Amino acid sequence: MRYRRRELILKYTVELFIKTAQPVGSKALIENYNLNYSSATIRAEMNALEGMGFLEKPHTSAGRVPSKKGYEFYVANLREDVVSDNFRHHIQTLVEEKTKSVEEVINQTCEILAQMTNLVSVALGPETKGDALQSIHIVELDKNTGTAIFVTNRGYVEHKTFLVPASSSIKEISKVAQIFNERLVGTKISEVAAKMELLRPLLTEYVVEQEVLANAFTEAFIRYARDRLSLYGKESLLEQPEFINDSEKLRKLIAILDDPLKLRELISGNGDVSINIGESYEDLTLISANVHIPGDQVGQIVLVGPKRMDYSSVLWALEYVTDELEKYFEIEREINNE
Repeated sequence: MRYRRRELILKYTVELFIKTAQPVGSKALIENYNLNYSSATIRAEMNALEGMGFLEKPHTSAGRVPSKKGYEFYVANLREDVVSDNFRHHIQTLVEEKTKSVEEVINQTCEILAQMTNLVSVALGPETKGDALQSIHIVELDKNTGTAIFVTNRGYVEHKTFLVPASSSIKEISKVAQIFNERLVGTKISEVAAKMELLRPLLTEYVVEQEVLANAFTEAFIRYARDRLSLYGKESLLEQPEFINDSEKLRKLIAILDDPLKLRELISGNGDVSINIGESYEDLTLISANVHIPGDQVGQIVLVGPKRMDYSSVLWALEYVTDELEKYFEIEREINNE
């Protein structure tokens, strides 16, 4: 593809900054890309790009860095897909294994994405607004432990293992599950934890040790309703120069990554692929892609990294992954419908 001189200089400035994390000057562009322009010509074009808002000049350096506007223009007009055969091989090997669950396929895909891009990869479960409680069960593991299990109307299963108090038994604790089934089945998942709290006074009339099971279920429902999120590659992001050299930025980043609710708020993809460059958090880019999974639900795979991420390879990888997952889940739907 042929670019006009100013576009070419912006393209190379973005790509060199992505590679080095250092402000870019005219001399560095000439040395790295064998440009046939003089330093004076390149500086003039960089001045113009700065005036147009595509480049910025840090106070401590004579070089320039891309602005949010510059990154957005690069992504929309200047990037070129970078195809990784190694990445393609890893994903193909994964989807060819037909014995994995939907959650396993998506989570392992995110692990591969994190490893291959050195970014944080997030598997975000479908919204729970339409989910309701369908059933609650108690399973005895041994005389000292049990597992509380709930199932939603969409077939999602959550569980919490608990210790059986010496003064109680699985049989007694099962009475609490029976009351929950009578009073809570059909309740929206987002409302279950609050309604459980209202039932505590009633439960004490039947089971002395009711708080064991109530606490187990409350924790499980809160985890389901709020934290349906798996995160991979956190260490790689924390080691990026933008954060490791700035303790305040690093502190803010850790606070975001350690708070699933906050991270959910930052992810605001509405289309198949959504790119958020420095909008939710000034030093981060979040790229999200919808994945249509069995059960007429939509999950998301999200990549989180510095604004200085390699957009060419990252966007290609995410688009390739979502296409392959869509094909995989479509085949699974056809098999199940036969």
